[in-house]
Amino acid sequence: MNKISENQNFKVLSRATGPWAIVMGLFFLLKVTGAGNSISCVAQNAVMKAGMADIEPEILISREESFNYDFSVKDLNGKELRMADLKGKVIFLNLWATWCGPCRVEMPSIQNLYNSIDKDRIAFVILSLDQDGQKPKIVQYISSKEFTFPVYQPASSLPKLLRVNMIPATFIIGPDGKVKHKKVGMADYDTDEMRGLLRELSGV
Repeated sequence: MNKISENQNFKVLSRATGPWAIVMGLFFLLKVTGAGNSISCVAQNAVMKAGMADIEPEILISREESFNYDFSVKDLNGKELRMADLKGKVIFLNLWATWCGPCRVEMPSIQNLYNSIDKDRIAFVILSLDQDGQKPKIVQYISSKEFTFPVYQPASSLPKLLRVNMIPATFIIGPDGKVKHKKVGMADYDTDEMRGLLRELSGV
């Protein structure tokens, strides 16, 4: 009787835990193989194409904050840029990292936007938050995707405004030094609305 009872208990336990074991096993497999990242990117691309992550430039931040230009960045060749040198221009500043899936998903739309703007009036600062020693990884990623927008790394401490809780995060600063738009999270920037906003701010 004991053996029969033990067998019955085992079958009941197996039926109860079986689905969870399958889920946990699948999660572990995706984690180990790295396939989870690919699936995540595919899903995020689908969201972008469906328009669920479209940016709405007309909805600006309720109170325009002053942008703190008192910091520096460096390009992938190590050349330093003082943000103060960009005063008077419209700045499209995007915080990202190579390990950030949503960041990678929105980057083609940023490239398309960059291709269509007046680069004399509008400065793009695509600022990687990867660790300093990860520069080869940044260079490899940007090169493999054939992105041509300017990519930087921090060369000094970032101001409080840019210390966000999550990335991607995008800030648009007007020539008057005020933050005109702030978006935390993935968005599609390849839109007529965004081009119109940048042109309006730059006076084109």
